[in-house]
Amino acid sequence: MKKIDLGKSGLIAPEIALGCMRLAAVSATEAAEVIRTSLDAGINFFDHADIYGVHGASEILFGSTVKELGIKREDLLLQTKCGIEKNPNGRGVIGYNFEKDYIIRCVEGSLKRLQTDYVDLLSLHRPDTLVEPDEVAAALDILFSSGKVRQFAVSNFNPMQMALLQKSTAFKLIANQLQFSLVHTGMIDHGFNVNVANDPACCRDGRILEYCRLHDVTVQAWSPFINTPTGKAFIDDPDFPELNAKMAEIAEKNSVTKDAVAAAWILRHPAKIQVIVGSMNPQRIKNIAKASDFTITHQEWYALYLSAGNKIP
Repeated sequence: MKKIDLGKSGLIAPEIALGCMRLAAVSATEAAEVIRTSLDAGINFFDHADIYGVHGASEILFGSTVKELGIKREDLLLQTKCGIEKNPNGRGVIGYNFEKDYIIRCVEGSLKRLQTDYVDLLSLHRPDTLVEPDEVAAALDILFSSGKVRQFAVSNFNPMQMALLQKSTAFKLIANQLQFSLVHTGMIDHGFNVNVANDPACCRDGRILEYCRLHDVTVQAWSPFINTPTGKAFIDDPDFPELNAKMAEIAEKNSVTKDAVAAAWILRHPAKIQVIVGSMNPQRIKNIAKASDFTITHQEWYALYLSAGNKIP
């Protein structure tokens, strides 16, 4: 598994990570197999959030499983996210909250559920328009100085939202978790359509990819295999016949699966994006991990982009 330096911070991580949002949906036995399989494949970076599973169930299961397996903490890289408030019953979002005490309380809850003294990376999950940047900075200071968090990041932020927070804190925001895949390409579409009067020319994210590259911020790609409108994977989806045919062609050439090709397409981008895989299927995790073993060519990258229904002016 190839490694990347997240945000050029010295936090060296695999270029493929496991997202644990769905972990609460599997049994303890299955969770153990998922974690062991990931580690065997070179994936030791696990992405969590306090809202994954009712009342943090995914973090609870991960923490107990790691303890049961006897895995050393130093062999893991753990990221968690906070800032989304759920209903007291654990279901449904009621708002976003970056108040100092709320951030600290969320992190302490995650540490307890994960059964660890610290997380390697804390990400602020979705922008809170009521944010007081100095208050966030105070929370980060406390969490860092207490040893509970080692690095900081954001998720689903645009450039100005990142800059606003960065202005108040000395801690570099080393990553931004954003949706990106062969069928969710808004981050790059507008770059092909500069000065063109069509819908792809509309920039909906403030040119976040360029901002992250300019400021050495690692993009973490979430939902790398999902067609968002349907919630289904686009792999083997009959609605994407040309894309699946092209993925199959490249997969055969490299003796891998279409899952690996879809992940390798993201990894081919020079921004050095980290792919967050959300599968709880051990065999699929093994298949996807092979994306790190080969490189999509320049021509193949564009062929895949076009076969997904994207257009170049």
